[in-house]
Amino acid sequence: MASGPIDLRSVFVRPLEAGERSEFDRLLIEHHYLHSATLVGESMRYVATDGSRWLALLGWSTAAFKCGPRDRWIGWPQRLQWQRLRLIANNARFLVLPEGRQPHLASRVLALNCRRLAADWMAAFGHAVVLAETFVERDRFAGTCYLAAGWSAVGETKGFGRSAGKYYEHGVPKRVFVRPVHRRARALLTQACALPATIIEEEGMDSLSLRLAGPGSLSEALCAVVDPRKARGCRYRQISGLITLASAAVLAGRRSYAAITQWVADVPQELLKALGCIRERNGLYQVPSEPTIRRAINGVDGQEVDRIIAQWLMTQGVSTKGNAIAIDGKTLRGSHKANRQGAVHLVAALTHREGAVIAQTKTDSKSNEIPAAQGLLSALPLEGALVTMDAMHTQKKTAATVVKKGGTTS
Repeated sequence: MASGPIDLRSVFVRPLEAGERSEFDRLLIEHHYLHSATLVGESMRYVATDGSRWLALLGWSTAAFKCGPRDRWIGWPQRLQWQRLRLIANNARFLVLPEGRQPHLASRVLALNCRRLAADWMAAFGHAVVLAETFVERDRFAGTCYLAAGWSAVGETKGFGRSAGKYYEHGVPKRVFVRPVHRRARALLTQACALPATIIEEEGMDSLSLRLAGPGSLSEALCAVVDPRKARGCRYRQISGLITLASAAVLAGRRSYAAITQWVADVPQELLKALGCIRERNGLYQVPSEPTIRRAINGVDGQEVDRIIAQWLMTQGVSTKGNAIAIDGKTLRGSHKANRQGAVHLVAALTHREGAVIAQTKTDSKSNEIPAAQGLLSALPLEGALVTMDAMHTQKKTAATVVKKGGTTS
């Protein structure tokens, strides 16, 4: 216990500083009932102090993928849920240390932390958050400090957890609390209009609004992709359907196989049917598993898929006119070959407005980005477009290509 009462006006909440992580983790493991300091996804750590004395520790992480009480309270449509989930932060750890255990301190710390959370998140990850959530074990805590700090109890979970992309029953129902950290939190999470620049995020496209099946659809375009699989043993006979689902997930901002599979698991049954998914005995169409999606992606010609999708997007309202196009090269993480070949390096053209890749090409190394970029630009319609590039692309030939085709450079 503290030697004397703490003046709550002197309490300060700040992000953890370099060199303090080991002590932060040690205290959480020693004093928190979960005995774990692990935080998932985008995460931030805070310490509440009174001068040099640590009073409380807080850990924030990526929001829960699904939470019935929270989702009903927000009232967002499913496709916006996956686009804007990053606007929610989860208070995954909150520990009041023995030195800080006195009435009203916990709620004071929570209120101070929420007051600065959005700005800190923007500085760290390039987008703000508008809503905070947390889960409190109902048989262990009452959640009084959250209520006192302006949080609202919106319901209880059913006692399920999530691990490795699958849900399991752990039998520990938790109360769900939420607190807006932006005055228009609900509107920003539910309205389909563009987000203000102050809370901008990489939300990807609303790919479910695109024509993914039927005449003129992405799946129809992808029928031209050569299927490398042997017919025997294929449960999903149309590889174009699997690639369509994976492509739509990537257009919606998913970047890993696990994230793609999670996105696919929530698409409408009508779309699964239209894309040739298997119908199970219960009448529902089976969601492709992560290994199935992985094998389909790895099996097809990636450059051919890129070309088809880029051409198709240009017929679906993705226009370069009046748009800004970013030209950039990136080395793909984890793409080194087992035979010690170098990692894959791509140069891509990306629209600012939709966040869609409309052309890309593989290069042998970063030194070949300049001719690769010139080749991309010469093949794109650039009238009325603003082209943004790194300083290495300040070449006369590159600028001449853009200007000749009616674009401007930056």
